[in-house]
Amino acid sequence: MVTLEDVARQAGVSLATASRVLNGSTRQVGAALRARVEQAADELGYRANIAAQTLARGASNVIGIVVHDLTDPYFAALADGAMRAATTEGLLVMVGTTHRDPEQEIAYVATLHAQRVRAVLLVGSRVADPAVTGRLRDELARYQAGGGRAACVGQDLLGVDTVAPANRQGAAELARALAGLGHTRFAVLAGPPHLVTAADRCAGFTEALEELELPAPQVINGPFDRDGGYAAAQQVGEATCVFAVNDVMAVGALAAYRERGVRVPEDVSVAGFDDIVTLRDHVPALTTVRLPLKDMGARALELALGEEEAVVVEQVAGEVVLRESVRRLA
Repeated sequence: MVTLEDVARQAGVSLATASRVLNGSTRQVGAALRARVEQAADELGYRANIAAQTLARGASNVIGIVVHDLTDPYFAALADGAMRAATTEGLLVMVGTTHRDPEQEIAYVATLHAQRVRAVLLVGSRVADPAVTGRLRDELARYQAGGGRAACVGQDLLGVDTVAPANRQGAAELARALAGLGHTRFAVLAGPPHLVTAADRCAGFTEALEELELPAPQVINGPFDRDGGYAAAQQVGEATCVFAVNDVMAVGALAAYRERGVRVPEDVSVAGFDDIVTLRDHVPALTTVRLPLKDMGARALELALGEEEAVVVEQVAGEVVLRESVRRLA
């Protein structure tokens, strides 16, 4: 593969000069040098790097997307929706993952600001730490003051356009649907208590059971991933139905039950939240709360590119989907 260094060597110029000619820098290069570089590129069959061109021009058509965990299908689906929407707008996308570290999220926003990206899209739950959230909000405000645009998928806590999943409402509707099937003894694989999304889903589910005058569920906290669901499922007591606050945790629970010879749904029912597309073929098919993840990502990008001065907050309701992982008791 021909590199920019090969072109520079062939033309007898510095790498910086070759980059200015071929990657679209606004800095001027003399006509003679430009001709030499372009001739060398033609002779070698060099193809310009679009990403480098964009950064050299001030990144006016770059979008930065920051997610918590790209290995989680939830974030992958949201990012995919945003990236597909960006493609239709002729925009280049840079994706960063924080591995659920809020400090890394703040650092990404500062870096994207320094690179003068056109818009920043943050995808993921806030944490129950007002100081950390305040620092991120301030970093976004500085970025916006410099002309940048921003939006998020998550809670409306950052002062930017927001696509907000109705987590409490969706979990409450799921609790009512499961109770309607005759279940009265529940466990909640609740994820980490400091993560607002996990806490809201657990609270919505628990509050709905209380309104139905059913016993409080067993609540088991742990990591917000497959391994967290696997470990939490092994602590469940006498529940007939287990609610994992996301589908990935539910899959971990199903794996734990399968290894122990516990049958789903004959011995215990399992439900999740999100309706991850890649998990719809799982056996048994998972009862869950469906969120239009790709549409949410696309809508967040649309808001980030909009010109409205007022902050827009859009609530997205989930839809309970009953499948084979839950059985009727009555």
